Amino acid sequence: MTAPAQAGSRKPWLLLCGAIVMEVTATLALRATVDHPAWVALVILGYSGAFVCLALVLREGMPIGVAYGIWAACGVALTAVLAALIFGDPFTWMIALGIGVVIVGVLLVELGSHKAETSTVSRDPEPTASRDPEPERP
Repeated sequence: MTAPAQAGSRKPWLLLCGAIVMEVTATLALRATVDHPAWVALVILGYSGAFVCLALVLREGMPIGVAYGIWAACGVALTAVLAALIFGDPFTWMIALGIGVVIVGVLLVELGSHKAETSTVSRDPEPTASRDPEPERP
């Protein structure tokens, strides 16, 4: 396992954005294959690229719960909006509300991740060598 990326590093976020763009592109191309089967090439390239970028994000040290949550939530939101604009798919207030709930959930995961990192770093465990050994029991 690699060490986490330095705080403030943009690389994992740029890779995550790339993964999101490729996944949304592939998903929209998947919808296009209904009428034009040749779009399957873009589907394969898009999903493959998205997973490679996501793996690189994890290698940079971003927690999987954060990376996958943001990737999935943005993918759902962007796909719903763009499918409505491009293909005329329905976009109701219920869909918009659902997207809002997903975004709030991902933000909570992201905030929880930072809180967990802070509490892990701030703990100063007592070294095991200084502890008194437990007495042997008969």
